[in-house]
Amino acid sequence: MTDDVGSKHRQGDRKRLMEAAVVLAIVLFLIFVMPSLLTAVGQSFRLKLLGRFLALAIAALGIDLIWGYTGLLSLGHGIFFGLGGYAIGMHLKLQIPPGELPDFMGLYGVTTLPWFWRPFYSFPFTLVAIVLIPSLLAGFVGYLVFRSRIKGVYFSILTQAVTIIFFNFFNGQQRLVNGTNGLIDFKTLLGATVSDPKTQFGFYCCTIIVLVAAYALCRWLTSDRFGALLIAIRDDESRTRFLGYDPAEAKTLVFAVSAALAGIAGALYTLQSESISPRSMDVASSIEMVIWVAVGGRATLVGAILGAVLVNFARSLLSEQFPEIWLFFQGALFLLVVLVLPNGIIGWCRTNGHELVLKLLKRSPIATATYPSLEQDLDVQQERRKLEPKE
Repeated sequence: MTDDVGSKHRQGDRKRLMEAAVVLAIVLFLIFVMPSLLTAVGQSFRLKLLGRFLALAIAALGIDLIWGYTGLLSLGHGIFFGLGGYAIGMHLKLQIPPGELPDFMGLYGVTTLPWFWRPFYSFPFTLVAIVLIPSLLAGFVGYLVFRSRIKGVYFSILTQAVTIIFFNFFNGQQRLVNGTNGLIDFKTLLGATVSDPKTQFGFYCCTIIVLVAAYALCRWLTSDRFGALLIAIRDDESRTRFLGYDPAEAKTLVFAVSAALAGIAGALYTLQSESISPRSMDVASSIEMVIWVAVGGRATLVGAILGAVLVNFARSLLSEQFPEIWLFFQGALFLLVVLVLPNGIIGWCRTNGHELVLKLLKRSPIATATYPSLEQDLDVQQERRKLEPKE
């Protein structure tokens, strides 16, 4: 028994080392190879697009964490994305001589800097606010909602309603946050010119590093007992509660972490797009985040990243070639996922894709059709040996 446990741990360690090696290889490729490759083909401007899409992938990880693993379909993550973007945007707009006001405020007759703008002079405070403001809001909303045992479609409708409230609020605050126009025309950050290509490449590298850290955090949260608890809540919340666990606490925590990831994504996206507006908080933006995860594959984490990058690159390319009808392509893509690839790209690769490769190689499946990994599970093998008749 001890040997089986030790073998299982060694097998897990090998998988983690292999995963870490793959992640490291991808990071090195994105930082050192991708810029040269895009420059060589005359597409260097797409590096900035890739940086934005990698920032969006951080938000997609948060969606996968609560939807794929916990079963909470949030249609309001645009709120947290926008709050993170506005936090860094306010700091950037305050990179002006003391006593002056952001340019748009003078247009609306504002003579004194609003009190809630003043803390954003501090860069450390801004970094904390990017994470803390979205997570606290999600924690507060989640505590009220989950304690009332609101779930399923009602939770989705509620998050959508909150999104509409925040969108209308920010959209109508011309004097405070420039309303529909949002915050634009950023100059400097820590003395560096925001629009400078070197600064933008720094933001790109920072986005990659943060994405890896977010992936590691989500992988850690979805592993071992806590990950099993999230899946149990998703599959049968009532039974989980009957076993003595408190689903409300776990869901509130995961919702807050997911919101923090969306806030970080919003800040990194704002730095690279050099603007933030209430449009990032509308319902359509939140639904798009869900589409990314659905395309890549729920409860896979890798699928969330892949879906965010692929869908946004496809949108970019199609909008360039077919600016009037690219939205129809997006709708067709979502229908394709729902009808043909319900488990997303990664889910298809793990099931049908694996079988297709075996067919091409003219080999029969090794595992059972119902539970592909059952025969290789060490616990199953141990139980089987116990049940075998002794000679």
